[in-house]
Amino acid sequence: MTVPQNHLDALLELAAENEGLVTTWSAAEAGISRRTLAGMVERGRLERISRGVYRLVHSHRDPLSPYREAILWAQSHRGPRVALSHETALGVLGLTDANPSTIQLTVPPHARLRRSAPARIAIHRAILDSSDVIEYEGLPVTSVPRTVLDLARSGNLRFAADAVVQARREGFITEIQSRQLTKELKKLRGA
Repeated sequence: MTVPQNHLDALLELAAENEGLVTTWSAAEAGISRRTLAGMVERGRLERISRGVYRLVHSHRDPLSPYREAILWAQSHRGPRVALSHETALGVLGLTDANPSTIQLTVPPHARLRRSAPARIAIHRAILDSSDVIEYEGLPVTSVPRTVLDLARSGNLRFAADAVVQARREGFITEIQSRQLTKELKKLRGA
């Protein structure tokens, strides 16, 4: 089975918008069937990354590619609004040298993900206000204040305190925000 040129053009356009990644949902919206995607995998044009997420085989992978893949996995079937969070958020923002083995995502508490998470993805559930999420390099990431408090509430108080210092040094937060967060951490430490 050959792929019609208009399907191939649509697929290339979709992939260009997402650093070489395509979801089954976005492909369906462009008129490309799952069968067509499966055929492209068989012919070596696409690589299946996870359920519902594909990558053009010859597309360029960059250091942020795994994070894009995780976000698209969670949203591949019109999934919930999600954000990279916790240690992953700090890593993406360049505020830690730590390299966690899992990608941490926060999803709404009642979000129904239609499939179980790949082993490399850890899911946290919380309500995220618009002020809790920033866009960084095209990725939704929890803001520094939200990330610091999430880390502290997860028991990583020392890591959270280090993040405040680094975020202030790098200009992600103001001196006032730094003092507020430090005060919040002291409250949590005493609780």
